[in-house]
Amino acid sequence: MDSAAGRHTRTKIERLAQSGLDWVTLSARASEAMQEAVPFTRTCWHTVDPGTVLFTGSLNRDIECSGTWLAQHEYVIEDVNKWWFLARSGRQAGATSLATHGDLSRSARHRTHEAYGVGDELRGAFVIDDVYWGAAGFLREEGQPWFTEEERRFLVSLCEPLANGFRRAMLLATIVDQEPNDMAPGVVIFDGSGGPEYISPTAERWIQDMVEEPAPTHPVDSRIVQLVAARARALEVGQDPLGLAARSRVQTRSGSWLLLYGTPLAGGAENRIAVIIQPAPASEIAPLVALAYGLTDRECRVTQLCMQGQSTKQMAQVLNVSAYTVQDHLKSIFAKTGVRTRGELVGQVFLEHYIPRWESVVGKPAGWGVLLDTVTAGSRDGVRTDDHEVYS
Repeated sequence: MDSAAGRHTRTKIERLAQSGLDWVTLSARASEAMQEAVPFTRTCWHTVDPGTVLFTGSLNRDIECSGTWLAQHEYVIEDVNKWWFLARSGRQAGATSLATHGDLSRSARHRTHEAYGVGDELRGAFVIDDVYWGAAGFLREEGQPWFTEEERRFLVSLCEPLANGFRRAMLLATIVDQEPNDMAPGVVIFDGSGGPEYISPTAERWIQDMVEEPAPTHPVDSRIVQLVAARARALEVGQDPLGLAARSRVQTRSGSWLLLYGTPLAGGAENRIAVIIQPAPASEIAPLVALAYGLTDRECRVTQLCMQGQSTKQMAQVLNVSAYTVQDHLKSIFAKTGVRTRGELVGQVFLEHYIPRWESVVGKPAGWGVLLDTVTAGSRDGVRTDDHEVYS
């Protein structure tokens, strides 16, 4: 890899991450910049729910995969370089050729697409402040040179700025003064083999408001819904007693938020799954605000006390620290959120923009749903393996 091209690419991506772009535009432009230093032919980008590590959006170029395929190969089937493992292990990036010591066939994921001319893959997980915000994969064709250790390290150097860009994009996308929505929850039911069995009219309306481009042929084909269902099906009995793993927070075209959660159905045929779709309550979004601004646990607590109207002295007593320590926390919070006073913090950042109240919840919500195919119509041929489309 040319060192000058690498420095130029890193500078360009760092600037893009600070430019206030939506995540789809950021991903597309970062792909173009990445191409200058590390050549590839196909790529995919994903947004991630930091709490459940479910993908909540996809930007694809010459790659297409179903929610079921993603769930199986990311969360169920044993393989090298799963994105969630790269994120949690601290490695952040990995190449299939390096992980398999040159035997690509040792990767189950590679075996599903090697017949379509796909060669090596380089993957990166975007983590900042120990929070996992997104992921990307870069593929080369069969017969092209494999990715090198130098290229893997280069991608590692880009993961933190890209994570920062993804979380900034989430904050910019959230709407102000959202009107309450009193639509009833919707439900989609999948049979034991994963096929759609039933969808309620309300669910159809919710799915139509999700941002998936191109739009699914039918609402039940929504990859965001399929991914939640596949995750629920993959969980063993008793593995998720609180029902928190198969959950996703999705942003709609209007900027509002939906909560999707999958659950097995008792009675009747085995392995039937229901995915419920409803407006996300404020308590589901609140922790995400703190995560996206990069607030520490103590800063979150100080913000909560601010929202309760407590004075510096009262906060110091509650936290068992000095008033000077509270002031230091407030200065840090102001700097991270871009406000100058407590009134702006409570009214402008949290109450008006995001939530009418603060509630502690288990899990860290995030996300929106985008499936964007950047390949022009007619320039590719669909490829299927068995019962679902994997790569094209």
